[in-house]
Amino acid sequence: MHDLIGDIHGHATELRQLLLKLGYRPHGKGYRHPSRQAFFVGDYIDRGPEIPATLEIVRSMVDAGDALALMGNHEFNALAFHTPLTGGGYLRPHLIKNFRQHAETLLQFQNRQSEYDDYIRWFYELPLYYESEAFRAVHASWHPDSISHLRGVLPGGRLSEEVLLSTAAPDSPVLDAVEKVLKGVELPLPTGRHFLDKDGTPRHHIRYKWWENPIGANYEELSVLPGLKLADLPYAGGGTAYYGPGEKPVFFGHYWLRGAPSLYRGNVCCLDYSVAKGGQLVAYRFAGEEVLRNDNLVGVGA
Repeated sequence: MHDLIGDIHGHATELRQLLLKLGYRPHGKGYRHPSRQAFFVGDYIDRGPEIPATLEIVRSMVDAGDALALMGNHEFNALAFHTPLTGGGYLRPHLIKNFRQHAETLLQFQNRQSEYDDYIRWFYELPLYYESEAFRAVHASWHPDSISHLRGVLPGGRLSEEVLLSTAAPDSPVLDAVEKVLKGVELPLPTGRHFLDKDGTPRHHIRYKWWENPIGANYEELSVLPGLKLADLPYAGGGTAYYGPGEKPVFFGHYWLRGAPSLYRGNVCCLDYSVAKGGQLVAYRFAGEEVLRNDNLVGVGA
């Protein structure tokens, strides 16, 4: 039995509160439940006020066998940001917008370089996806073709430095697969249309509901984020694979949802409720049920 927990982003206080609410108790530097195991779906760093403490709790629980943890796109970005290229520069360019994303993490590890370097190495131990007989988990999107590709190149679903460096190649199939599972599947908007994301950056693609059939829908209906004013744009693309209602339950984070936690469908559960933007840190208490229940969602915070 697992308690799946959404994006933490350095909010260790809320993490402690949520674990206590779920019945975990302090154990060493982490927390332990007498009969359950926590399962973190990624994004432990950046944005929040207690990033080192968050990493200490999550890693301690993983090391003690009290939790499983996946990689999020922020951990992937941090690896790329700190990976130098042979010809100069870094795999993730040191642009102002990228420094901004990592700023809180870097500042909170000031004068703690060796500790931070150790966490960067630990990120390589985090798998990019998980599947058991009962459920699936991924940070952003269970994209079958991408998962299949990664199974073939990542032992245990984990990145290596060699594979990470291979993503610098133009049209890297590994990078395409990694970005789909860690950052989501996107649909391009028609020419001339865009929206502004949470950071004010113009976006020309939407992160779409990869569990919905896009045929016959409009872009507003397909967007994970509401309020983009795209209802006047019918989807004009071709058929695409989507996560059907007959699939096993899937858990993920990433999408900065708002409001009261609720399921998208009986087998589709997003756990990111924007704790880093004044929302809640959310978990789902999973006991192997084939049809998920809203009353198994638990949150702390606003």
